[in-house]
Amino acid sequence: MPKILVAEDSLTDAKYIESILNEKDYELVFAKDGEEAENLIKNEDFDLVILDVVMPKKNGFQICRDIKKNEKTKDIPVILVTSKKEEADKYWGKMQGADEYVTKPFEPIDLLVAIKKCLKK
Repeated sequence: MPKILVAEDSLTDAKYIESILNEKDYELVFAKDGEEAENLIKNEDFDLVILDVVMPKKNGFQICRDIKKNEKTKDIPVILVTSKKEEADKYWGKMQGADEYVTKPFEPIDLLVAIKKCLKK
């Protein structure tokens, strides 16, 4: 069963993601800010990380960059889920190493397709 970290500071958005993934065969772990996500990544193994970009303490771009620079975690796929919709934001997300970029608001299928792509790699 793939283990997925979801870092999302909005309880509403976290619950929405949970409702989409609840019936799938995933083990979900939630972090409410960038610092908590970082600690979890250091101490547990994940098959996929879903990051909100705008979060307290450390943003998703920074965490993504740290994941991809670290020898131990660089192969973990990262999906950025954010309200930052500009092409420049998407480009910046990819430059930080994001495997997929999903903009809010999104349909469940958008997230599920991104997850499927990432877990196939």
